[in-house]
Amino acid sequence: MSGVAILFPREAMPVDPLAALMGRVADADQRALAELYSQMNRKIFAFALRHVGDRDLAEGIVVETMFEVWKNASRFSGGSSVSTWILGIARHKALDEVRRRARFVPYDEAVGMEMADECGSAFDGLAARETRLQLNVCIKRLPAEQQECIHLVFYEELSLAEIAQIQGVPENTVKTRLFHARRKLKILLGRSGSNVAQILSL
Repeated sequence: MSGVAILFPREAMPVDPLAALMGRVADADQRALAELYSQMNRKIFAFALRHVGDRDLAEGIVVETMFEVWKNASRFSGGSSVSTWILGIARHKALDEVRRRARFVPYDEAVGMEMADECGSAFDGLAARETRLQLNVCIKRLPAEQQECIHLVFYEELSLAEIAQIQGVPENTVKTRLFHARRKLKILLGRSGSNVAQILSL
């Protein structure tokens, strides 16, 4: 299998296919909101699930996020992609829930497998279920910020700039987090005897 450099962020796309939809939502078009929901709900769910570790809570965050989008669509300035802007709202909702529960729910194998099922990406074609599970076991040992970076690169295929906007940090901080995450994953995967590190071109 050829190397899949999925831990390296892509360049941001110049044209946002969701921009026109967002404009219609800003004009209170409920059909546009429904279409935007169909485009984004799985991404929001997978991202929220990564934080809260509970399907019901993650589904609630999807609803809350889209309600905020409906209320505040006119505030979208186009300074980021629509997806990045919406995931930023979802992140705030998820972190509010985590703070309410007074703990961070760690990334575990069950959540990781649900995320793989919910979010279509290069990850789905990477290898068999057991290979994904090996990777998830190692990811859960990373610090929370690094886990989030890996999710945004690995599942959402976002650019450094987009991740920085979502996390509210400089791009260099994202680069540092990804560097350390990749280095730790390479070590952990090597210790496990897995060949995932080679597959991911770590």
